[in-house]
Amino acid sequence: MNRIRRHLACLSLLVAATGTVAGPAVAQKPTPIPITEVKAPQPTVPEIFTLEGEFVRVAYNNEGYVILGYRTANSSVGDEWMLLQAGVTLRRGVKYQTLLRDAFSLRTPDGKTIPLSTQKEYGLAGYLPALNKRASMVRDSLNYFPVDANRPCGFQLFADLGNANSVSFDQVDLADNRACVGRLFFKVPGGISTGQHWLVVKFAGSEVQVPFRILTKEEGKEFGKRWEEFKKALDDGLLNK
Repeated sequence: MNRIRRHLACLSLLVAATGTVAGPAVAQKPTPIPITEVKAPQPTVPEIFTLEGEFVRVAYNNEGYVILGYRTANSSVGDEWMLLQAGVTLRRGVKYQTLLRDAFSLRTPDGKTIPLSTQKEYGLAGYLPALNKRASMVRDSLNYFPVDANRPCGFQLFADLGNANSVSFDQVDLADNRACVGRLFFKVPGGISTGQHWLVVKFAGSEVQVPFRILTKEEGKEFGKRWEEFKKALDDGLLNK
């Protein structure tokens, strides 16, 4: 029964992964659950979102566009710090905007909202340079910007202490032709848990909520085989709403 519940739970949201239901005691070949029975995560704001990779999500509205890479976060269950790779730009025709540090927040499966960490908090956590290095070794491309965003732009909200070339800034300057990419750090009380998370980015007149699910090892194995099916079903509007 526990196994059945685990499978149904992970398939109840878009990025859930198992795709099979436990059978009776006798050995039987598991039957994949139809993709159309999966429910997509439900943002609380008008937006469009999709998958662009196993650990890459895109969400946008008429004002802002956000790309999220969370492979490192998915392999950090139980750790106190979550590292997310993010890409941000404005939609065509939207005027210049500056996003301050408090424009970024994390919503956890238990409904809590966690603000982006400060540079001071980051500096006091001595092991984060190692986390940065791990993220650099295995990462996903965030090159899924709209065609108008053709000017590369890096933002750095965090700087490593002891590195003279590492400088942090408290803002990200956006334009509809700038493809801005950087890293976000959140200090998660009690450690990172599995389940549905949201990266929330507040633009001048709206917010974009990027859904991402931290998977168990079992879910990750199955979802790794089927994420392209989920993407197609989502883009075709076949997932239950």
